[in-house]
Amino acid sequence: MNTLHIKKGDTVKVITGKDKGKTAKVIRAFPRQDKVIVEGLNLKSRRVRARKSNETGQTVKTAAPIHVSNLALAEKKTKAKPTKKAVAKK
Repeated sequence: MNTLHIKKGDTVKVITGKDKGKTAKVIRAFPRQDKVIVEGLNLKSRRVRARKSNETGQTVKTAAPIHVSNLALAEKKTKAKPTKKAVAKK
């Protein structure tokens, strides 16, 4: 089973593709396929047929999975303690 560097709830930034530069939150992860669904990004539209005679058909936009290689963790803007790597550089 594969492990991902991105988990559900993480804030990510898209580094390639049509949504390049946008940041959003991860809704769901698929580790076996190395893909995640990001809220409001990589939207695909599909037609939905009317179920009843008085309803009308409509177009529904849903978020499609994005490969994790096209994403990077977004940096959090909080004041945190420096990591060991940052201290070692001084």
